[in-house]
Amino acid sequence: MSVILETKQLSKIFGHQKAVDQASISVHRGDIYGLIGRNGAGKTTLMRMLAGLAHPTQGSYHFYNEQGQEVLPEPGQISNLIENTGIYPGMKAADQLLLKGQSLGLKGDAYVKEILDMVGLSRVGKKPVKSFSMGMKQRLGLGLAMVGNPSLIILDEPINGLDPQGIAEVRNLITYLNKEFNVTFIISSHILDELSRIANRFAIIDHGQILQELDHETFEDKSRDRIEIRVDRTDVAMEALAELGYSKVQQVSPNDIHIYASYEDTGRIVLGLVRKGLEIKGFTLHRNSLEEYYLALTGQH
Repeated sequence: MSVILETKQLSKIFGHQKAVDQASISVHRGDIYGLIGRNGAGKTTLMRMLAGLAHPTQGSYHFYNEQGQEVLPEPGQISNLIENTGIYPGMKAADQLLLKGQSLGLKGDAYVKEILDMVGLSRVGKKPVKSFSMGMKQRLGLGLAMVGNPSLIILDEPINGLDPQGIAEVRNLITYLNKEFNVTFIISSHILDELSRIANRFAIIDHGQILQELDHETFEDKSRDRIEIRVDRTDVAMEALAELGYSKVQQVSPNDIHIYASYEDTGRIVLGLVRKGLEIKGFTLHRNSLEEYYLALTGQH
C-alpha cells in the first residue's frame, strides 16, 4: 500500500523542551493509524504539525498523491479534529457544514445533506448544536472534517468523554468512512484497547520520541495470548507439545514453558501433558492488551 504521509526526524522545541524529538513515521493510504502515548508524550504537538497548525523546529513531513508523487495538499485534502470540534453551539448543524464548505470555496450546498446523512444527523440538521449530546457533537465534528472530501483526517482523542454508546457510534463511523470513502485516519486515544479495535497500524511515542512503529499483525504476534505452564520435566513436555501441534513454544526456565496459543487450548494442552505422565505444578493464562504492551515498552510496569 502506498505512503500518503511521512515525517523525517520531525522535531518541535519550546524553549529548552523538545515536545517532539526527531519523529519519523509513515502513514499508508487507507490506514487507520493509531498514535499512542501518555499525556505530554508529544501526540498533540505532532498532530498539530501534520495538520499545518504548528511549524516544525527541525525535520520535515511530506504528502503524496495516489501515484506516489510528493505534492502540496490542496485545501481540505488534509482535515483535522484536534483539541475541540470547532463547532458553534448556537448554530444549526447544516449551517456549520455550509460555512466550512464556503471557507474551502465549495459551490452549492448538496454536500451538506450528503454529509448529514453520512454521519447519521439528517434528522437534526436544522437544530442548534447546543441541544446535541456529546456523541452527536463528535459525529458533527467528523462531518465537518469530511467537508471537501479529504484524503486524510487527523483526530485527537475523538472518543474522549463519550459514554459507551457514543464510543461505539464514533468507532463505527470512522470504520465506515475509512472503508467506504477510502479516508486515511491518524487517531490518538488514551483508551488503547478501543483504539486497537479499529487501527491497523500504530506508532508509540514517549517523551517526544517514536519508540516503535508496527502493524496490527505484528502487535498481535508480539502480544499474543500465552499459556505459562510449570512441569517436572520440560524435555518431555516440549516433545509432547510438538506432538500436539504447538510450534510456538519457549522454555524460559528449567521448569517453565510458555506456549503461545489461545487460552481456549488450555484444557487440551494440560490433558496431553498429563497423558505423558507429566506432573503439572502450575499454569497461568496471560492475555495481553495494547495497553499492557505500551506500558511494557515504555517501562511503566
